[in-house]
Amino acid sequence: MSQTELRALAALGFDELRLATGGIGRMHRAIAERAFRATGPGGLVARTVHDGVTRGVYAGLGLGTRALGAATQAAVARREVPELSITPRGSALIAAIAGLRGDALEAEGSPLHQPMAVRVNGAPVPPHAEAFAAAFPGATERVVVFLHGLMETEFSWGARETYGTRLARDLDWTPVYVRYNSGRRISHNGRSLSELMQELVAAWPVEVGRIALVGHSMGGLVARSACHRAVEDGADWVGRMRHSVSLGSPHMGAPLEQAVHVLSAGLAALPETRVFANFLRRRSGGIRDLRQGSLVDEDWTGCDPDALRAAACAEVPLCEGATHCFVSATITRSGRHPLGRLLGDVLVLTPSASGRSRTRRIPFDEEYGMHVGGAHHFALLNHPAVYEKLRSWLA
Repeated sequence: MSQTELRALAALGFDELRLATGGIGRMHRAIAERAFRATGPGGLVARTVHDGVTRGVYAGLGLGTRALGAATQAAVARREVPELSITPRGSALIAAIAGLRGDALEAEGSPLHQPMAVRVNGAPVPPHAEAFAAAFPGATERVVVFLHGLMETEFSWGARETYGTRLARDLDWTPVYVRYNSGRRISHNGRSLSELMQELVAAWPVEVGRIALVGHSMGGLVARSACHRAVEDGADWVGRMRHSVSLGSPHMGAPLEQAVHVLSAGLAALPETRVFANFLRRRSGGIRDLRQGSLVDEDWTGCDPDALRAAACAEVPLCEGATHCFVSATITRSGRHPLGRLLGDVLVLTPSASGRSRTRRIPFDEEYGMHVGGAHHFALLNHPAVYEKLRSWLA
């Protein structure tokens, strides 16, 4: 498995390099086309020579990159290396790639696509009674499931004193960490989470009494999607849901993805910059879902993913019978500061994290919301003030 992952990484790297070379070639030809068009018939000889030379150069670069990639994969196959996906650094590298291209990796059957699974010490735990009993010897009837965000893993919550370890010590909740391919559509991950939760409840060492879902960033959207899917499918695990907590989740969309969506449309207008538009448009479905906070298949099925005037996403109701909590943050101490309003936590704005924009509203209760001042997006993964509030909610 370790060699398979490393070979897949090498193959992907050289494929991307080959695509980049081809993109540079297309940009070169577009610029030359505009220049030679201005010279008229007098530049025909120079253009013919230029086109012939550049075709040969870029074809040679492509073949050379492909040959070097094959040689590198062969060299990797002869080496003994540790399994990347169970180490913090190796899994972080794979998670970053999956966040960018995860849906394509899944479609290609790449070893870099890792199906959603409970993880302990980096290793997946099969959803069977024996495996859960061995992995969670002190399992309790209270289960709190942690869902990371885009390009993150279960290691992102911290190395030692995490929210999970504190909740286990203070309130007797058993922490369960889930890793998933964040480049997949949020609705697909929501369906996978619902199925995983159904398996977990059936195979848990003791009868599950209460479930809490805690999601950072995209993880909060995956949790909402899973609850909606469970209600639609009649899955009984959702009846044990007591709390859902989203930490900096872009319920109303993320401004960076919204900006990239518009930028790619602008770059596509000219042949000289179209290569950059094509690069941006290769971003994963998971990233695209962050533009509006899409949770269901209907938001993207049969739609033009690059359309500027896309239809509004479906409004998914909150799961009944559970307390829904949210945490927002700003890099300024006051959420009312102009810079805090403009930048939020750098990646998510307060109206999006709290579900309150000018045109949309998610019915979170104000008493179950929290704002953290002077904190960036990733600080919410392990923040003392957030833990105190989390503990009070789950108590």
